[in-house]
Amino acid sequence: MLQRRTFSIAATALAAAFTLPALAADNELRVLVHSSFSLPKPLIAQFEAEAGVKLSIIKAGDAGEMLNKLILTRAQPIADVVYGLDNSLVAKAQAAKVLEPMAYTQGSAIAQVGTNVVPVDYGFVTLNFDKAAIAKSGLPLPKTLEELTQPAYRNLLVVPNPATSSPGYAFLLATVAGMGEEKAFDWWARMRANGVKVVKGWTEAYYTEFSRNGGTRPFVVSYATSPAAEVFYSKEKITESPTANLFLKSGVFRQVEGVALVAGGGQREAAAKFIRFLRAGTVQEALQTTMWMYPVEAHTPLAEVMRHAVEPATFESLPAETIADKGTAWVTRWTQVVLK
Repeated sequence: MLQRRTFSIAATALAAAFTLPALAADNELRVLVHSSFSLPKPLIAQFEAEAGVKLSIIKAGDAGEMLNKLILTRAQPIADVVYGLDNSLVAKAQAAKVLEPMAYTQGSAIAQVGTNVVPVDYGFVTLNFDKAAIAKSGLPLPKTLEELTQPAYRNLLVVPNPATSSPGYAFLLATVAGMGEEKAFDWWARMRANGVKVVKGWTEAYYTEFSRNGGTRPFVVSYATSPAAEVFYSKEKITESPTANLFLKSGVFRQVEGVALVAGGGQREAAAKFIRFLRAGTVQEALQTTMWMYPVEAHTPLAEVMRHAVEPATFESLPAETIADKGTAWVTRWTQVVLK
């Protein structure tokens, strides 16, 4: 499965660690992306040929790290366009003035990211469970997050740290949005007492601690598309996923990703073409099984394997401004409650 987003909220040592690329060539479009960006090479080649440009894809780690690099290099922009900022980060990007206003018709977009950001795809952070492990345990699936604090579910959940992981951060936001701040942190305190395991990022949570991959924890914070990816990447041909989603109130958060112009960047005509490219039908279809996100264009056909990635009927959300104002403080409080 494609490695998902792991990041550091603080921009520690990024300025020293990041080297500015050489100035762009006349026919080069510099595109800053997070590490999960992936599209078929033939599609990229077709765009380059039709647009008359050469794409320079600059991978910048997680979306949070990517934004920090934009902020640190805003005096000398390292890219012309940026893809992968989501609704938890856009307000911070706006406040830092690293995005350039643009006129774009949103069309039939299912979801919006924020001002000056064109939506491209969306996904849901949620709980996944290992079907075989739960069946073997004889435990019923919990119907609420509250039930996970009961002794029967002790030591069964692994979560990525919200200070170092984007899905971990999104799951924290879901609990705060759904329960309210005080009840959410009370829940986290009781989960600590009930043996919740915290790891640095999604990869360790899913591939080391999750029972599906040899660990001991049958519940993991992951993505609603993870069961579909399990089928897609299975070495054996299977018709049902060995994992499934557990959509619980206060435990599902929608992330919407988009593309934007970088303030001070160049190649505006080519950048506009790239933005339209990401919303084109071929790309909207391809990103489902390369980046494991849902297409934002309303009428895009879903890949057959996405039947294993049913979308939740309800989910939590917060205004981008609220996340920007309070997100860091919530992570600090979470660290005190769960890890100290």
